[in-house]
Amino acid sequence: MGIKVEYNPDLALRNISEMRTGGRRKEECIPERLETGESYDFLKQGQRNYWIEGEIPLVETKDSQQLSRPISTALQE
Repeated sequence: MGIKVEYNPDLALRNISEMRTGGRRKEECIPERLETGESYDFLKQGQRNYWIEGEIPLVETKDSQQLSRPISTALQE
């Protein structure tokens, strides 16, 4: 038995409307309003590896793993 690990070049989250319909938790969705300089907690299942340095694009995931263009960028702290 092994460990499944994903390498992600971006942070892909769902639309906040999926939380309202009960399909996703709040932490799995993009907040309605993103503020510059604020910090947000997100939840992804499984073991994931992201870039260690620099910015990570925030994208919206739609059905069938379709990704939007970058909405914002996340900084590693």
